[in-house]
Amino acid sequence: MIYRTGLIALMIAMLAGCSVVEEEEGPSSEERGVFERRNTAPDPADNGLNPRRAEQAYARIALNCINKQYPNKITHVLNSAADVAEPAKLTPVFYGCFDWHSAVHGHWLLTRLWGKDLIPEMDKEIAAALAANFTAEKIAGEMAYFKGADRAAFERPYGIAWFLQLTAELHEIADGEGGKAEQAKIWLARLEPLEALIVGNIKDWVPKLAYPIRLGTHNQSAFAFGLFLDWAAVSGDSEMTSLVRDKALGFHRNDRNCPMAYEPSGEDFLSSCLMVADLMRRVMDDGEYASWLAAFLPEIPTNGSDDWLKVGIVKDPTDGKLVHLDGLNLSRAWALEGMASALPANDPRRASLLASANLHGNSGEESVRTPHYSGSHWLASFATYWRTRRGIGAISSNPDS
Repeated sequence: MIYRTGLIALMIAMLAGCSVVEEEEGPSSEERGVFERRNTAPDPADNGLNPRRAEQAYARIALNCINKQYPNKITHVLNSAADVAEPAKLTPVFYGCFDWHSAVHGHWLLTRLWGKDLIPEMDKEIAAALAANFTAEKIAGEMAYFKGADRAAFERPYGIAWFLQLTAELHEIADGEGGKAEQAKIWLARLEPLEALIVGNIKDWVPKLAYPIRLGTHNQSAFAFGLFLDWAAVSGDSEMTSLVRDKALGFHRNDRNCPMAYEPSGEDFLSSCLMVADLMRRVMDDGEYASWLAAFLPEIPTNGSDDWLKVGIVKDPTDGKLVHLDGLNLSRAWALEGMASALPANDPRRASLLASANLHGNSGEESVRTPHYSGSHWLASFATYWRTRRGIGAISSNPDS
């Protein structure tokens, strides 16, 4: 894996970002009947690491929030008074990190780093945290929630796309050898009923979707489609592959001149244009994609410059909506690298795509140091997705290689 530069200061700042918080008011742990990890200071075992690596810091953020119930923002359909309950009882696995989807990709972050052996010194702690949540009883609670009336669209498409990214990770680990592969098989077997339910909901929804959803936030279809396809490739679901591929081509094959000048909108964390480009590399061969991209984004320079696409600016990192733009920089970075990975090695656009990816990614990683929970509860997952090149193979920064 290629390590990013300019992050030494990040680790020091992260220590302040994971400060101790006061006990929130409310029912006791016994009354809740759930284990809730508090947002504690970094593990003392980490303090001797100098400098503290990004992977360690990101894992610590996820460990500190996957069972942190409050503050919490839920999108919840009430069918009766019986549905009035705290998050940990509604969705017993994915209730932390402020909202369901962030809890899901917090678990994905830990699974990714654990499965790739990137922070072996934290393996036991990560495995214990995942094992505490990936129980049959808790997953049955998630199943019951999804099966409730009027919940077929729950967390669609963003949250359920991240859920499939989580199970895709477990599929890949389970296909390996050794103790981690055996453990991943156990967790995956418990999660597979929920996976099947979510996949069924997706297969029911995609044919009914008449138009692409081009927003820069959770409802965007291009980002979700990309993760659906990546899951289908790992799990061997050819029906999902064909369904999403055909819909993506129908929506975007004739797209032209995407208006990058209109980006970003003030609360975007996904680029409407770049996520489409990152999706289409998955459904076109190299030659077709290179031609399509020239028509879709004709302004990509060929001189290797990195300033053709300005990074998003956040003026108040405590604002949960405005801080979305820090995530935009990270998601742009992985999309730009994905686009470059699908172009011929000698394509003159690759150098500028990769230069801009580094500019956006480094800016985004700087933002993860924020001590403000409005950003820290989710940005580490975006940084990890980019940093570990999830969804793409290793690519060279040398356009002649």
